[in-house]
Amino acid sequence: MGRSSEPAQAGGILRREEDARQASFVELFFDLVLVFALTGVVERMVPDLLSDDVGVRWLSLLYTVVLALPLLWLWTTTAYITSRFDCRSRWIQLLVLVSAFGLLIMATSLRYEFEARGTSFAVVYVLLHVGRPLLLRPFLRGHAEVHGLYTRLAIWAGVSGVIWLSGALLRGNVRVALWLIAITVDMVVARLRWPIPGRHRTPTSAWAMTSSRHLPERYQQLLLIALGETVLSIGLTYAQDPASLAATAALVITFLSSVLMWWIYFYRAGQVLAEAVEMSSNRAAAGGTVGVAHVLMVLGITAAAAGSEIVLAHPSGHSRPAWLAVILGGPAVFLFGRSRLERVVFNRLAVRRFVGIAALVLLALPLAFAPPLLAAIAAALVLLGVALADARRAAGRPPEAPSPSA
Repeated sequence: MGRSSEPAQAGGILRREEDARQASFVELFFDLVLVFALTGVVERMVPDLLSDDVGVRWLSLLYTVVLALPLLWLWTTTAYITSRFDCRSRWIQLLVLVSAFGLLIMATSLRYEFEARGTSFAVVYVLLHVGRPLLLRPFLRGHAEVHGLYTRLAIWAGVSGVIWLSGALLRGNVRVALWLIAITVDMVVARLRWPIPGRHRTPTSAWAMTSSRHLPERYQQLLLIALGETVLSIGLTYAQDPASLAATAALVITFLSSVLMWWIYFYRAGQVLAEAVEMSSNRAAAGGTVGVAHVLMVLGITAAAAGSEIVLAHPSGHSRPAWLAVILGGPAVFLFGRSRLERVVFNRLAVRRFVGIAALVLLALPLAFAPPLLAAIAAALVLLGVALADARRAAGRPPEAPSPSA
């Protein structure tokens, strides 16, 4: 987040720039818990999508946003903590492990999210987001700017925490609405650097990076986690039922879509993301945009994973509109997030991505009368078209170097 290369006097808890290169083992352990959490989101979403109640099917899409965003926001804030603070410190290691346990508790309550047991989801989230900055502040007395940043963060975490806990006291759609407001507040005020009326905001940005490589690599790992969860979900679903020809075809197509999203991400912007951030004259702005882009892509991948399970369970018959929203909409959201990344790395409008998004939207109407397997094939063909367009543009040329905006 900040660029200070001086260690903190209180136990050397701040990273030095040369230390912030690769993810530590405790960070990778935290990532494993996120795999379980994202799998839980998909498992929570699919039964509602298969419901005979039209309202339940469409509400499942809103539920997914309300459930997935807090999990991803917890991962993001943890990634920025480990980017700023030295993971060799036993206190930071303990903080990450406690965060991992909290993420586990949140994930285990996903099936009961809007019922009584779902209260633990909000309580754990609030405890982590209020407690972590308060626990870190004593280590930052010699670093006024960072200290002020975490003070403002704790205040706003308390404000949104009231909304989270108010939702926890209620049930059903009222809880959904309050939690949607709460996570929106969390993300918006973070982008604004947690402003406090009458209190001077320090120049330290919440999104600046100690190292140009540590956070980009963490975001790359986040994408791989999301894609790995997709493969895990479709594999488990396929293994539960007899292997019919239609189900096997659905497995092949949904796996191909996951591979294509991996290809589109890493070629070429994802591959040179760290270099682009390093070259950027404003790492804070780059860091904020990169974070939003990856959250969008992971949301798209998560929706696509739910769509893959729908296709595996019901490859034939008519597609319901809510099913198409995830089968086609998931890749569309992924492409939109990827276009944001293209803007950061190459400072250009990703026309091929928007053509792909338009194709997915236009295909929705005719595919409403087609089986889900055909919709999955159409989504895979659009992704393949985007990937081939990328390959054609790069054919016969040297690998493109990043060119971020000044």
